[in-house]
Amino acid sequence: MRGRAKSHRNEQEATELQAAYWGAGASADKRNCLGTFKVVRKILGSVTAAALLLAVLVLSVPGDTWASENDVKPPAVAVMVAQADDEDVNDPLEPVNRAIFRFNEFLHDILLGPIARLYNENLPAVFRAGVSNFLSNLATPITVANNILQGDTDGAVIAISRFMTNSTVGLAGIADVAAELGVEEQKEDFGQTLGVWGFGEGFYVVLPIFGPSSPRDAVGKFLVDPYFSVSGHWLDNTDQETLEWTLTGVDGISEYAGVVDELDQVRKTSVDYYAAIRSLYRQKRKTEINNGETLELPPIPDLGYDMVPEDFNQPLAGRPEALGVSK
Repeated sequence: MRGRAKSHRNEQEATELQAAYWGAGASADKRNCLGTFKVVRKILGSVTAAALLLAVLVLSVPGDTWASENDVKPPAVAVMVAQADDEDVNDPLEPVNRAIFRFNEFLHDILLGPIARLYNENLPAVFRAGVSNFLSNLATPITVANNILQGDTDGAVIAISRFMTNSTVGLAGIADVAAELGVEEQKEDFGQTLGVWGFGEGFYVVLPIFGPSSPRDAVGKFLVDPYFSVSGHWLDNTDQETLEWTLTGVDGISEYAGVVDELDQVRKTSVDYYAAIRSLYRQKRKTEINNGETLELPPIPDLGYDMVPEDFNQPLAGRPEALGVSK
């Protein structure tokens, strides 16, 4: 009888040990799977970036099909009309692009536009400027990294000095103290870096939600620049998904609210709104690549959605005079 009881206890203990073993094993397997998933995701991201960079290299070869940076002519004064010769358009996906453009306009009309106008009408310019300054300050590491890649050490030093000044005296970047001291912001991204390296923009493309782009700029925006974002890495490594999506949403609203009125003016004064935006986007990118030194352009709205007021008494949006249109 005692032997049977002892045997039963041994079997029970063995079962418990086995369950504990398999439970620990399952937990370890789960952790290993999560770690493997993150590694695979990073590898796939790197491979994708390399493939797209190769595509940009191929598409950047000068020829009758693909335009290069050196072939660009100074724009006419009537920028918004955007009348260009067929060989300068470089928009082989135009039917698809126009369809996506219409979708984006529909999304802007029913969602982004109303939110942006509500944001502008109910929040003071000082608050909106603070939000924009704070988010721009967070993105400084991207500018510094691309300055270094472009061989612009002076630009990197200036960006670092702006970051240190605004992060301390400017209360975490809410106030752009550096600009008040005469040190203006010069944003850089990997799309600009590729342009400095001699890569052509390739064909014109309209992305859902994000709008005008090119293979060169898309590679930088979505695949390379995120690796330079210190705040992005911190949010990702600490699983701060809610905060990350919140910052992304606020950034999008702030950027679009800064140009919503200017875009409305372009829409009203353009014969072909799609062609006008295409022309303005390309001129803006060429100006940014050249740091505004070699191309003289009339004032155009910042389609990168990162406009800030010249002073705190001026609203972020609603400056039709910037487009040469009277109020």
